[in-house]
Amino acid sequence: MQRILSEKAYKEAVKYIPGGVNSPVRALKSVGEAPLFVSKADGVTLTDVDGNLFTDFCLSWGVFILGHNHPQVNRAVKAAVDLGTSYGIPTLQETQLAKLLVESVPSLEKVRFVSSGTEAVMSAIRVARGFTKRNIIIKFDGNYHGHADHLLVAAGSGVATLNGSSSSGIPNDFTKYTLSLPYNDIETVKAVFEKQGDEIAAVILEPVAANMGVVVPSPEFLTGLRQLTLQYGALLIFDEVITGFRLALGGAQQRFGITPDLSTFGKIIGGGFPAAAFGGRADIMDMLAPEGSVYQAGTLSGNPIAMASGIQTLQLLSQPDFYTNLETRSNAFIAELSEIIKGKDIVLNHIGSMFTLFFSDHEIRNFEDVKRSDTERFAKFFRALLAQNIYFSPSAFEANFISAAHTDLQLEQTLQTIKRVLTLI
Repeated sequence: MQRILSEKAYKEAVKYIPGGVNSPVRALKSVGEAPLFVSKADGVTLTDVDGNLFTDFCLSWGVFILGHNHPQVNRAVKAAVDLGTSYGIPTLQETQLAKLLVESVPSLEKVRFVSSGTEAVMSAIRVARGFTKRNIIIKFDGNYHGHADHLLVAAGSGVATLNGSSSSGIPNDFTKYTLSLPYNDIETVKAVFEKQGDEIAAVILEPVAANMGVVVPSPEFLTGLRQLTLQYGALLIFDEVITGFRLALGGAQQRFGITPDLSTFGKIIGGGFPAAAFGGRADIMDMLAPEGSVYQAGTLSGNPIAMASGIQTLQLLSQPDFYTNLETRSNAFIAELSEIIKGKDIVLNHIGSMFTLFFSDHEIRNFEDVKRSDTERFAKFFRALLAQNIYFSPSAFEANFISAAHTDLQLEQTLQTIKRVLTLI
């Protein structure tokens, strides 16, 4: 496979863009590859600038549960563009999408739109601190909640490949109120609450970790967090930027039957456009200006193009049996994949249509387990798949996704390719 034009494009990009990319993991450094430059996408097929076709399991990091370039979403977007692309003034579409979110997600009474997951989480934490009048935030090692200064503490995702647990350029004072604890370890959380419970504003977590690869919580972990936060008057925040509208119409909270106080959403709700949201109980959300004293704003928040895309996407996801059908296909794929990796020191973590292959001989329950996996072997695996025109998420610390657009044939061909590749690495 030739990627001459992608290599040329990368050399040009690094002249003008730091690292040649606008989000670090796209550089593919952790897997020892030069980045792809994509010219178009359709369904689950990516086409690079050299004309190579790839079956996509990254799906813009989980955005395209319907597949790329969905015709109904595209029609809605094109119609919206003809009416103007930004107003900085309220639109009916904002209320329509907000209503769809509130009707779909069990914990939501009110929501506010922003343009990125980072904004959504940053704002939710500000509201939590304003509501509780406390400062400390508990997060979990390997959970990534965007790149706000106070949250880059033992973060997963692309940050996991940096030297250190955080980022340079962040004063220690910015993170002194952020405690990062081991994921899936409720006893440690209990011990912290016993010592500092009256200072803790909120606990935030990915209800299914997906930025250190897929790590599923134990039932007692989620129920324990809910009980502790209620007991001590802290808020529970679910970061559902990835799991929202991925694991169910009502997200992970519906799937696990846990009701958080606040939740954050992104990716799928924009249908491919920059849209995110945070929301929860009305009494908490009413702390926001102009009702309350917590300030948050954004010129492009509730952008009409992103709202049109999100409305159409959520309406399609609301169709009967959408999630049942997606899960049936995903479960069949996972069952075959489980057979393929038997005896090969590979752990398959999965839930719904999300999965990660960890090159490891031990169970993966937290970030320490993840860091002990063989990232060099993963890099070889990724490169071998890429050479066979299959694009997995390009990091050992990320999730892969199955969409409604993956055909049975594409899934079966992928399984057979994985089977061949694993004999070579």
